[in-house]
Amino acid sequence: MDDTIEGFILTGGRSRRMGTDKSQLLLEGQSFVERIAAELFPVTTSVKLVGDNSSASKPKLQSVPDVYPQWGALGGVHAALSACRASWAAVVACDFPFVTSELFRKLASLRDDFEAVAAIQNDGIPQPLCSLYRVEPCLSIADALIKSGERKPVALLQSVRTRWLESSELSELEGANLFFDNINTPEDYARLTRKGSDLDDVWMK
Repeated sequence: MDDTIEGFILTGGRSRRMGTDKSQLLLEGQSFVERIAAELFPVTTSVKLVGDNSSASKPKLQSVPDVYPQWGALGGVHAALSACRASWAAVVACDFPFVTSELFRKLASLRDDFEAVAAIQNDGIPQPLCSLYRVEPCLSIADALIKSGERKPVALLQSVRTRWLESSELSELEGANLFFDNINTPEDYARLTRKGSDLDDVWMK
C-alpha cells in the first residue's frame, strides 16, 4: 500500500439531541457534509460517507455501511478503516463544519513513524473523530476493541502509536478556534447561524 489518504465522514449518529439529521444542517447554503467534503478533497484521493444516514446526503458521494451497526463512533471509525483502500484514513464526524484542508494537511504532515495522528482540544480532551488513522494496524485493533465490548473511539488512539497534537500546535492555522466546535443541539445550531429562523428552514426540509 502507498501512503495516500482516503477521507471518511461519519454520518451515522442518531442525532437525538438535535432532533434532525445533523449532516444536512445548512451553513451559508451548504450542508455540513458538503462543507467537510470540500475541505477533505484537496488532501485525499476520495471522500466517502459512513453510517445509516449516509444515503440521504445531498452530495453524490459513495457511502459505506457500518460493519457493526449501532456501535457508535468506534463502529464508524471501524467501518471507515474497513472500507479504506489507502494506507491512511482521515476520519471526521459530520458535526464539525469548521474543519479545513489546512487542518488535515497539518495532521498528514506529522504521520511519519506513527499509527494515528490526533489533536487535543483546548480543554484537554482528545479528539478521535477528526483524526488520521493508519489502516494497518488500526483496523485489527479497532476490531478487537469492539469484540471486547469497547465503544469509545479514543480507546483506539490509546492502543496505537499516536502523534498527539496540543492545541498550541494548531494555533497558527486560520479558524483553529472553531475546528472542534461540534454542533449537537438546536441551541448549538442557533448559536452557529446567529438567527433562530434558520432552524425552521432546516426542519422543513
